[in-house]
Amino acid sequence: MNIQQQFNLTGNETGYWFVSANGRLWLPNGEVPTGYAKEFGFTNQLAQPIGEWNGQTAWLICYEMKSSMSVIRPLLNKTDQSLFNMASRAVQLAEFYRSHKYCGYCGHQMYISSSEWCCLCHNCKERYYPQISPSIIVAIRHQNKILLAKHVRHNQDDLYTVLAGFTEIGETMENAVEREVYEESKIKIKNIRYVGSQPWPFPNSLMMAYLADYESGEICIDKNELVQADWFHYSQLPKIPEYGTIARRLIEDTIVLCREYDEFGED
Repeated sequence: MNIQQQFNLTGNETGYWFVSANGRLWLPNGEVPTGYAKEFGFTNQLAQPIGEWNGQTAWLICYEMKSSMSVIRPLLNKTDQSLFNMASRAVQLAEFYRSHKYCGYCGHQMYISSSEWCCLCHNCKERYYPQISPSIIVAIRHQNKILLAKHVRHNQDDLYTVLAGFTEIGETMENAVEREVYEESKIKIKNIRYVGSQPWPFPNSLMMAYLADYESGEICIDKNELVQADWFHYSQLPKIPEYGTIARRLIEDTIVLCREYDEFGED
């Protein structure tokens, strides 16, 4: 990818405008705006090309607009997942630049590299890269049922989803899956297999998704993380995450396996 430094806009630049600050993105009418910079009053604003989307330049402006600043979750409902991924890049880069204005080693002001995603220090030559926090998310099946939990953060909207958590230092992703499941529910799992991944800029995660089967134990939740957890028959599910999320994909995949169990009667 041709990575470029930030520069002042003339007003004649065109493309999609990803305007981000404080973990949010400018989404007037729920959309990423497109057009000429001068149409939006961006002349002389500092901007950086961060890639292409839909055949046009994707521009990042680290700035907070007066209105329509939103989390990027609504973009998950779009048909093209790549739009959410580009928005994720914009939000995470904006946060990275905001938190790396000065060098953590010598305290001098930093500048943005023109060849890679990093901030450089002229004084001590140190370089900093955006930090991505690997995390796991896993759907667990027991015969024709799936384990779903209401997390503390989802208590108000009554949403149930699968288990998730961050990978710790010195462990594999599979180790993290087993540990998080046991810590949050006290059950043991088997047959862990990788499904896919999704960037998740809340604030800087990369979700690694897995399926697993129940092995043993009774559900006993960690009340610091969960409000409730239980086994749900695939035909009687509570409110679950929206389409576009990796959690919804895991649940849908598990429903298929549950139906196969009912049809064939064995794992």
